[in-house]
Amino acid sequence: MDHAALLALFDAEVRRGARPDGPGARIERTAAVVRQTAPEHGWNGVLWSALTERDADAVIAEQISRFTGLGRACEWKLYGHDRPADLGRRLVAAGFTPGPDETLMIGEIAALCLDAAPPEGVDLVPVTDPAGVALVAAVHERVFGTDGSRLRRDLLARLADGSGTVSAVLALAGGEPVSAARLELVPGTGFAGLWGGGTLPSWRGRGVYRALVAHRARTAAEHGCRYLQVDASAESRPVLERLGFAALTTTTPCVHLP
Repeated sequence: MDHAALLALFDAEVRRGARPDGPGARIERTAAVVRQTAPEHGWNGVLWSALTERDADAVIAEQISRFTGLGRACEWKLYGHDRPADLGRRLVAAGFTPGPDETLMIGEIAALCLDAAPPEGVDLVPVTDPAGVALVAAVHERVFGTDGSRLRRDLLARLADGSGTVSAVLALAGGEPVSAARLELVPGTGFAGLWGGGTLPSWRGRGVYRALVAHRARTAAEHGCRYLQVDASAESRPVLERLGFAALTTTTPCVHLP
């Protein structure tokens, strides 16, 4: 499949055809946007939009009103091919704060290089209980320097609901966590997402991240997924390219606080 067709499939299945990603989440569709509302610890925001220069500002204001009315911060997932071309500028003017640009990368699982094993002395351990979730959140805090409490609550809720749409894995060295990552299935589509892959600085460059990608890819394949999607940082993009992922467009998280 060529890159344009793959991007169109991603837009249709994952963005426009989005499903709720956790307990209490709800997908709301209008002619102009697809958004998710969720409990405070869940993800709230706009997943897809079809705007024009004529209606963009009014639709942006409508989304702000919707999420502010719920008392929720919201994220507008802005992609490089979204229209109008100045949508990012309009979001900033409306009070959204853009985060770092990332690269939307997608790989067809059957074509990826999945022979990467963890380095010697490192074990990959599935997360199945609250103790494991706490370790994932702790790694997240150390690697990204952000509060992991929201991630902890969201993971606990999603593991408890029994849907099986999320799985987390820890990389342990001598019993100590050195990296953590998540796989999120997108029911009803051929896609799964790789999220939260973070490795402690002292363990970077040893193949831990590569092994976690391979581990999650195999899990996704076992669930019948055909494609893996990643919002890749500048650090992870070269690793993913070597594994066979293709860079399709940019993505920027734009956040609005109530």
